[in-house]
Order: sequence, then structure tokens, then C-alpha cells
Amino acid sequence: MRKSRFTESQIVGILKELKVGSKAADLCRQHGVSEATLYSWRAKYGGLEASDLLRLKQLEDENRRLKKIVADQALNIEALKMVAEGKLLRSAQRRAAVQAVRERFQVAERRGCRWLGVNRKLLHHRSRRVDETPLRQHLESLALAHRRYGLPRLVVLLRRAGVRDNHKRIGRVYRAAHLQVRKRIRRKLALGGGIPPAHATRPNERWSVDFIHDRLRHGRRLRMLTVVDDCTRENLAIEADYGFSSQRLVRSLDAIAALRGYPSTLIADNGPELCSLALLRWAQERNVRLHHIAPGKPVQNAFIESFNGRLRDECLNEHDFTSLDQLREILTRWRAQYNTERPHKSLGWRTPQEYVHALTTNPVPQTLHSLVAT
Repeated sequence: MRKSRFTESQIVGILKELKVGSKAADLCRQHGVSEATLYSWRAKYGGLEASDLLRLKQLEDENRRLKKIVADQALNIEALKMVAEGKLLRSAQRRAAVQAVRERFQVAERRGCRWLGVNRKLLHHRSRRVDETPLRQHLESLALAHRRYGLPRLVVLLRRAGVRDNHKRIGRVYRAAHLQVRKRIRRKLALGGGIPPAHATRPNERWSVDFIHDRLRHGRRLRMLTVVDDCTRENLAIEADYGFSSQRLVRSLDAIAALRGYPSTLIADNGPELCSLALLRWAQERNVRLHHIAPGKPVQNAFIESFNGRLRDECLNEHDFTSLDQLREILTRWRAQYNTERPHKSLGWRTPQEYVHALTTNPVPQTLHSLVAT
């Protein structure tokens, strides 16, 4: 609407002249307005003083301001309802919410941020974080190849592959990719008492032997003989068959000894094959000290029990065996990986093969047990 040439005070003054007896035609000619305008002023401002006009103008301004506040508040409430499905915790969510409000209500960036309580700096911030996609893909490939390896062991494998990212970043990517290993429920073992045997300090000082059971897809049960060197954590043998006699056990031990010599001590539980006369005669003839743990105390043979747990968790539970030949083939591959690729925490995150090599060059290698003992 076009703005009038006269202010409200001037209009009231003209109307006062008309009221005291001046002719309308003369006033119109004097001020350059038409009679219709003059009578329109009289209908609108007749009987008002200048102070009344000022107060009326203030009321109109106040009313206009309040209408603007109410309209802005209504838009604010509607905008909040549009994004009220959940809390805006992430930066990407806040940016998307501000953009949606701006497009929906056609408002400026400043107003959209004020409605949602978002700092405007967030919309223009550019992250300087390094792209973690290659690291995530590398972690996922390792976790897929070694499904029962946790974060510390995967970090060691990444270090071997040349990855030098901080371990905290690797842990964050590991958790964001949901690669955590679910802990399988294990039967609680009975705790043994007495003085534990001293730790082996050289290869062939002590072997541990035990049997582990499993079954094929069609339900037939089988047994596996496992032998471990307690010093180097090497797996010396994994033999699988439907049954084991004491003579078969003795032949297997002789086959291992033909490659690396006989041990000073052989630790075993109280199974029928391990308490047989054939094994007692073998130990006496080979000058091997045969030590049987207390009944119901598998913790006294902790090295072989730990190995059997890794074998079942990382190999046996990961496959569905259809035949004995398939089982033997998979066990051979896993044994080679265990001895040459899998890092051991107790060996300073080295493999048994690396530990044996260090033992030949350094008579007293640093292990977890040696560090604790000192």
C-alpha cells in the first residue's frame, strides 16, 4: 500500500480545522487532497487527539510483533514435531534435520538452526579424519579368515602386514564393524590344588598329551590325539581316528620322537590308554618320566587343555565334517597355521615357530611367564 504524504498528527490538525468551521473545499484546495480523502480521514480519525493516535500506533506495532512471534513459534513447534522421532545425537542427523526443516518451511539456515538448537558451525565443519575404509576392509578380511581371533591377535596380524595405525583407532573400527567374538559357554572345570609344576624352559623338557572327542555329520564318534610341547607351545601332532589303542599311542609318540627326540617328562591324565601298561613300559624303556595329574584336576595339565580349547573353538566348531579324510585334511592345515601363523600372547605375540627360532639364537627368550617370574 502506498504511504500517505501526511502523518497522523497532520491529519488530526486538518480535521480540527474542518471541525471549527472551515469549508471542506477550501481545505482540500489548500492541502492538495480530494474531498473523498478528507471524509475518509474524518471517518477513521474523527474525535481523536494526537496522543490517542500515538497510543494506537504503539498498539498496532505491538500486535504486529506478537503475531510474528506466534507465527514463528507455531513454525518452530511444527518443525520440532517433524524431527521428534528420536534424539539428534550424530552430526549427520543434525545436518539432515536442519536441511529438511529449511526445505519444508522455506526458512534461512540461521532460523532452522535456532529452531532445532543446532550450532551453525556444525553445518560447515569438514572432518579431517583419515579414511578408515581400507583398514576396515583389512580387518574384516582377517576376521573372516580367523573367525575366533579377538582384537589383540588381529592387531598383531595387522602389524605383521605393515599396518601402523594406532591400536585405539583399530579398536574403534573393530567395534564399529561389529567384529567382536562371541564367547561360547564352556563347562566349568574343577580347580586342582597342590603346588603347580615349574614352567618348562627348553624344548622337549615336557610334553603334554590328551584326547579330544568329536563326531562326523552322520553321528559317528571319533577321537583325536593331541601332543603339545609346554615350552614352545608347538603342536607336535594331531591324529584323528575312530579309536585309539595303547599300542597306537606308543607308535605315535615314537614317530614324534624320531623327528625331535624324546621328552624328559610326559604329562597325561588318567584315561585308560594313558594309564596302560604299554605306555608305562614305553616310558621306562625311553627313560621318560611319566606324570599323571590328579583325578578330576584338568587344570594341572593346563597347556594341553588350553590347546584343546583353541582347537575346538577355532577349528572343530567351525566345520561340519562329512568324512574322516576331510577331518584329517582340515586338521593338517590348521596345525600348520597354528605353528607358523597364529600369534601367542604367552610367547610375546610370536608364533611357536618364531619362538623356537628365537630360542636357538637367544638361550633365554622373553616370554610372559619369564617376565612375571622376574
